[in-house]
Amino acid sequence: MAHIPVLLEEVKNALSVVPGDFVVDGTVDGGGHAEALLPLVGAKGKILGLDLDEQILSETKKRLGGKNVILRHGNYADLREILSVQKLGKADALLLDLGFSSEQLVSGRGFSFAEEARDEPLLMTFDKDDVPVKEILRRTREDALADIIYKFGEERYSRRIARAIKSAGKIETAGRLAEVVRKSLPRGYEGRRMDPATRTFQALRIYANHELENLEKILGDLKDIVASGGRVAIISFHSLEDRIVKEKFRELSRGKFAELLNKKPIVASREETKINPRSRSAKLRAIKII
Repeated sequence: MAHIPVLLEEVKNALSVVPGDFVVDGTVDGGGHAEALLPLVGAKGKILGLDLDEQILSETKKRLGGKNVILRHGNYADLREILSVQKLGKADALLLDLGFSSEQLVSGRGFSFAEEARDEPLLMTFDKDDVPVKEILRRTREDALADIIYKFGEERYSRRIARAIKSAGKIETAGRLAEVVRKSLPRGYEGRRMDPATRTFQALRIYANHELENLEKILGDLKDIVASGGRVAIISFHSLEDRIVKEKFRELSRGKFAELLNKKPIVASREETKINPRSRSAKLRAIKII
């Protein structure tokens, strides 16, 4: 299942990359955006791509590895330190696609609640050194687990779900977790608009991978990462991320540290959503550092 980069033309327009630029793709994933930006930076420019998923990164290196493409295993939250250690200086453009890759759904790590993934171990982490979800479920008290599901999944039945999870005993696979969650919820949940396990899986993935903390850290470091006149484009896929990005960008613009390039988020066209359904929930916000 190939990863299709979302809002590709919109990202190119927002970043306005020119030959010789130094571009950072903090979530390089399968390299779709980076590959499209590579001709724009030209022979004298360069791209630094980071990703926590070593499995996907190794495949991306086979396609994009080259003298003006640097691919590193790392967390975008540590970008300020990475740029310093690598002596790369500040970036002219920074892209973060916070979306969940289609490759990761078939990675064998329990990210998916689909039937074909039911026997996958319940790991749900991008970095192999992070604590897997099956261990989080075992260690976490019922009330704390309910708080995680409510906070990161915006799930109104979080207490009912947490109670069911703790009552189920050891949960080792994605299929077992999905089954427990589904059985704990009332019939007609969300009017059948989504699988009942969706919000719980989202919450546990966000929590296990420290996704919101990582986003808040890099947003706090932007002035040390991106050069004056440089641009930042961030694609989010759910309201928790988008709210954090919107508020930080507004704060930077009010403080005269950045200029908002779009007051409202840019969303995918009808044509793109037909080709790539996951783009339906994508929201792009961009700023120019002053």
